[in-house]
Amino acid sequence: MPTLIAFLSGSTTLEPGTVILTGTPQGVGMARTPPLWLKPGDEVTVSIEKIGELNNPVILEPSGTGD
Repeated sequence: MPTLIAFLSGSTTLEPGTVILTGTPQGVGMARTPPLWLKPGDEVTVSIEKIGELNNPVILEPSGTGD
């Protein structure tokens, strides 16, 4: 975390209460039994008490190769 905070604070001001979202490390789905990955049509919901919910749909992004 100290390295991440130092990097981010080099280009933006971090205020008290700033939330740094880093995502999920690679391989988390592979480590499950059976393995489980997000797929188009799934939805990820993050909930914080007294603040609310953030819902993100999983979509298939175009690859730029005519897909």
